[in-house]
Amino acid sequence: MTMELDQPTIQEQFLEAVQSENVLRIKEFLNDQNISDVAELIGEFPDYESQIVANMSVHRAAKVFKILDFATQKNIIQELPPLTSAELLNELPADDRTAFLEELPSEVVKELIKTLDPEERKITLSLLGYPEGSVGRLMTPDYISVQIDWTVQEVLTHIRTEGRDSETIDVIYVVDDKGRFIDDMRIREIILASPEKKVGDIIDYRFISLNVHDEQETANQIFKMNNRVALPVTDNNNLLLGIVTIDDVLWVANEEFSEDMQKFGGTEALNEPYLEIPLFKLFQKRIVWLVVLFLGEMLTATAMGFFENEISKLVVLALFIPLIISSGGNSGSQASTLIIQAMAVGEITLADWWRVMRREILSGIMLGAVLGIIGFVRIIIWAKFFPDVYGPYSSNIALAVGCSLVGVVLWGTLCGSMLPLLLKRLGADPAVSSAPFVATLVDVTGLVIYFSFAYAFLTSVLG
Repeated sequence: MTMELDQPTIQEQFLEAVQSENVLRIKEFLNDQNISDVAELIGEFPDYESQIVANMSVHRAAKVFKILDFATQKNIIQELPPLTSAELLNELPADDRTAFLEELPSEVVKELIKTLDPEERKITLSLLGYPEGSVGRLMTPDYISVQIDWTVQEVLTHIRTEGRDSETIDVIYVVDDKGRFIDDMRIREIILASPEKKVGDIIDYRFISLNVHDEQETANQIFKMNNRVALPVTDNNNLLLGIVTIDDVLWVANEEFSEDMQKFGGTEALNEPYLEIPLFKLFQKRIVWLVVLFLGEMLTATAMGFFENEISKLVVLALFIPLIISSGGNSGSQASTLIIQAMAVGEITLADWWRVMRREILSGIMLGAVLGIIGFVRIIIWAKFFPDVYGPYSSNIALAVGCSLVGVVLWGTLCGSMLPLLLKRLGADPAVSSAPFVATLVDVTGLVIYFSFAYAFLTSVLG
């Protein structure tokens, strides 16, 4: 009976190679690993991150570099020798290089651009010239384009010659002699067609394209709706400028999701890893919304001061203030989160505001009714066992609390659902109508609703 020895892990193999100080062995080991495994090694051994990249072939190093987070990318570029960093930046696809450079300070960008080859420098400056958040910043000029009058054989020959430098060869783009976009074809259509067939006989003129000035969010929606791996990018004159691939769109979607999650929590988007962002900058990101929310909550004290006379006559009313305002805030936060998420995935648009309002009115009434009944029953039962707690007006208080819960939950639901749509209509980011913001708004109005019902049901006591 033989015993199988445990195979060393990739981490153990890497440490053995490094400790051997054999450069050739280190290079061979790194170039034999999957790109994702090398990225994990960089994450686990940050002291060796620049050494790992420097000891890989430049082509594979670029593939690893593009999937790392920005903080790690910045450290690597800073630690690499100037010649190596220049080779790496030149090897990066234009869109990934642009995404990295746009996060750096302008003076650093100027220095790094000087290290690029003339052609790569021209492309990068062109991409950086498009507005931030536009499709132009995402596109790559590395694609395969063919003429409409070419034969399939000519197309295949062209792919073999130029395909190595292309971002993808899954889709081939057809242009006229002036570079205007005509149609696109999947590589499958080319492979299955006879060599003598013309491109014009294969295409069907049914295509989807992006404009270079479209928002990146628009590209994300189009990719999801049409199940594409790449889309052409044109200007206003229909000239083909580049393509956007699905991996770039997914990366943007992930970044937007992270930003929205931070905004939901009542803070500005950090745009940097939490542990990398300077403390004072983190303070600046958080303090603005905290002050805004604090000023909003001060209105709650103002509202309570307005009803001070009613509270002094029946102190028991103050017991239910946290219950009322938290119920309204919770319902508003629920509605806000649901609507923002539905807007993000394209399920609803501004044109659907009336349908949303009708649904939320009905939802608010039903949700409020359930909470109102629970609150009413709880006070009635409690008063039976502890009659001194609420005094002789327990049924009036129960009605006030029950009706207030219906009103506050309904109001919270309406605020939470309508605020994102209103902000979108005004051109603002719907994510800023986050849970804390909605909760603050509902807190103030919830007190008004509560004491209005209390006054109506307890006029004989409070009058």
